[in-house]
Amino acid sequence: MQSIQQLIDIMRALRAPDSGCPWDLQQDFQSLIPYTIEEAYEVVDAIERHNIADLQVELGDLLFQIVFYSQLAEEQNHFSFDDVAQVISDKLTRRHPHVFAGSKVIDAEQQTKEWEKIKQQERAAKADKAGISLSILDDVSRTLPSLMRAEKLQKRAAKEGFDWPDINDVMFKVKEEINEVQQELDADERDVLKIEDEIGDLFFSCINLSRHAGLDAEQCVRKANLKFEQRFRALEKIADVQGRAINDMSLVELEDLWQKVKQGESSVK
Repeated sequence: MQSIQQLIDIMRALRAPDSGCPWDLQQDFQSLIPYTIEEAYEVVDAIERHNIADLQVELGDLLFQIVFYSQLAEEQNHFSFDDVAQVISDKLTRRHPHVFAGSKVIDAEQQTKEWEKIKQQERAAKADKAGISLSILDDVSRTLPSLMRAEKLQKRAAKEGFDWPDINDVMFKVKEEINEVQQELDADERDVLKIEDEIGDLFFSCINLSRHAGLDAEQCVRKANLKFEQRFRALEKIADVQGRAINDMSLVELEDLWQKVKQGESSVK
C-alpha cells in the first residue's frame, strides 16, 4: 500500500546517518521497549474510552513502533518490514486451513482445538530445530506483564489436564493461600521472603479464579484501578467541600467518607 511505503520511507529518512533525527538515530531495540509497551496500553485506553478518533491515532503510533524495529533490523541485515508482514501472513494462512486450505470446522470450539494442535506442531518443530526438549510452556514469554503470563501458563497447563475441575475448588485454594499469608504475618519473626512467596501464591490463585470465571485478570485489575481512582477523587472532593485535608483525617473519618462515595454510586445506579 502507498501509505505503508510512505511510512517506511519516513522511517528511513529519520534514520539517515547524515540528515536524520538525532533522537531516532540514538535508538536501538532495547531503548524502544518502554515506548512500545506504552503505545500498546494507549491503544487499550482508547478502546476502553470508546474513542474511535483516538484509537486511529494510537494504532498509528503502535504501527510506527513496528516499522521502527523493522528498520533497525534491516540496517543490521536481519529482516525488513516486508519480511515481517510475510511471516505473519504465512502464519495466519497456516493456522486457518478451514479458511485457506479447504478444511472444515464445525464451530469456534473445534477451530480453537485445531488452532492449538497447529501451534503445538510449530513448537515441536521449533524445539527440534534448536535441538532442545519440548515443554508445553515453551514460548510463553517471560517479558509479558506478570498477570498475563500467569494466565497463559495456567491455560497451557490446563490443556494438559493440570487444572481444578470446578471453580469452587479454586475458591478454596484462594482461601487456603490467604491463610498461609496470615500464618507468615503472625510468625514470631517475620521472614520477608516467605511472605513474598505466599503473597505471590495468593496472586497466582486469584488469577486462576478469574480464569475459571471466564474473566481476564488484567481487565479485572484495570477496572479495579479505575474504580479506586474514581472513588478516591470523589472522596477528595467531599473532603475539600468540608474544608478538610485528607492527611489530617482519622481512618474512621476516611472510611466514613469512602462509604458515602460508595452509597452515592449506588444511588446513581
